[in-house]
Amino acid sequence: SSEGDAGQRSGPPGDLYVYLFVNEDEEFQRDGINILSEIKISYLQAILGCRLEVDTVDGPVELIIPAGTQPNTVMKLENRGVPRLGNPVSRGDHMLNVLIDIPNKITPEERELLEKLAKIKGDRTGKGGLEGFLGNLFK
Repeated sequence: SSEGDAGQRSGPPGDLYVYLFVNEDEEFQRDGINILSEIKISYLQAILGCRLEVDTVDGPVELIIPAGTQPNTVMKLENRGVPRLGNPVSRGDHMLNVLIDIPNKITPEERELLEKLAKIKGDRTGKGGLEGFLGNLFK
């Protein structure tokens, strides 16, 4: 208040209004004082765990993905979000939704190794999809 142009005929100054527009970002979304983003990892990284460098609004940060991470797990980077109004020391969090990339095609060697693993675990396997379904009908 009172920071605008001088009033008419030496009247008091008016108020100054500032309008802020925040552009959308392809990588980050905002939810109040929190920042939301996604990270895609391979199924092997999800099973075994790994260390990855992820982008934040402050630059890259190392993130530890624990072994056994499930799809759509949300990981929190504390104090990496938006500063709180009136208290710039306090910040929101950066929430990362973990997506797991399961390949559509694998090499014969990868298939053999995965079939061995499935056998060790006692999981039933075979050809999936239409080929596997119809293959059993014509035997």
